[in-house]
Amino acid sequence: MQVIPAVDILEGRVVRLLRGRYDRVTRYSDDPVEVAGQWVSQGADLVHVVDLSGARSGNPDRRIWEVMAAAGIPFQVGGGIRDASMARAALSAGARRVVMGTAAVWNPEALGEVGPIERVVAALDIRAGRARGAGWMDEGRSVSQAVAGLRQAGVGRLLVTGIERDGAMTGPDLELLGRVQALSEMAVIASGGVGDLADLEAVATLGCEAVIVGRALYERRFTLAEALSAST
Repeated sequence: MQVIPAVDILEGRVVRLLRGRYDRVTRYSDDPVEVAGQWVSQGADLVHVVDLSGARSGNPDRRIWEVMAAAGIPFQVGGGIRDASMARAALSAGARRVVMGTAAVWNPEALGEVGPIERVVAALDIRAGRARGAGWMDEGRSVSQAVAGLRQAGVGRLLVTGIERDGAMTGPDLELLGRVQALSEMAVIASGGVGDLADLEAVATLGCEAVIVGRALYERRFTLAEALSAST
């Protein structure tokens, strides 16, 4: 199972939100590129970069893509990428993959229009049983409806986040991950709630393709090397 460190960016700083709340922010660094580079130097083969301001506004900061690419960071990027044109721009700027959340919920056919479908990740950010968009602030739709639309669009990879657990380090929502796997039969990237190495082992046992880890790494609950070892 691949371990993907998260670099969430808000107002130019590396932060983590608690349960998707913009009023519960912990700041870790003023240099996102340096942090991403550290994860790569420690063994990450992909970094998950999120433009939190873009996620909320729908207007991503393209400079984030450009500086990550210029620094040679292998990254997938999300946050405000809501149509095929913007997704293609992110890929052209140097992203390995684009992560689309709002479009995944409300306009799944847009994901199929981006280009090579293997470079597109559909993000299902789930709160209270519904897949949310617009920076996790809209009313969302049922998980089964969202998954059905993505299957029709030919999407092969889902990023599944249990928002209530995101940043809390209380353990991933294994029931949710298993349910989405059963519904979708797609490759699943797990996100939200990882707090210790046992959580990584549990996600790996479920058969998830990858796991995104944020706060647990920043709070030094374990090292990236330990995470990579636990997930093999």
